Amino acid sequence: MEKELVQFLENFQVFTKEELDMIVAHTSIKTFPKGTVLLNEGEVAKDCYLVLKGCIREYYIIDGVEKTTAFFTEGQPVNAFTSSAHAQAAKHFLVCAEECVLTVSDQSLEQAMCERIPRLETIIRQEVEKFTGELQDRLALFMTSSPKQRFLKLMEDNPGLIGRVPQHQIASYLGITPESLSRIKKRLYTKDQSTNTI
Repeated sequence: MEKELVQFLENFQVFTKEELDMIVAHTSIKTFPKGTVLLNEGEVAKDCYLVLKGCIREYYIIDGVEKTTAFFTEGQPVNAFTSSAHAQAAKHFLVCAEECVLTVSDQSLEQAMCERIPRLETIIRQEVEKFTGELQDRLALFMTSSPKQRFLKLMEDNPGLIGRVPQHQIASYLGITPESLSRIKKRLYTKDQSTNTI
């Protein structure tokens, strides 16, 4: 999967061939079976990941019920920032929703690589800022939109996710029941069908 890592890094268009080779040589790439728990509630996060292949689900357990709060797919970083930065117990879980191929690193490795490639620190900071902005947008959307609008936004941003994870997890992520999700999908499908017959 080194090829996928190189393709991801080449998107930034700032690294030389030698720098790319150095990053790849010092990056641990591992395959995790579906169902692997990467982080348990109560643990202090030590590792951060980049998804090269697969899907990771983030969820909380509230009153004994799993509440899905995020999905991470190809090209997305995964990091429990609050837990790792402040050595605090995580309040959520991270689990492989599919078989996953991930880069695995920690803060010491990132610091060492940033010393060797100084502009890497800027890129990492920009990616963290981008991730934080997306998280804020997602929270704002959740607070201000209807379930239908949330579903349509998910279909716009990550249409392939619908077929990759169980529908009850999608419903949980959208903050609705599986029955409500089924009704939304049915109404949208019926509307689409009627539009196509006109």
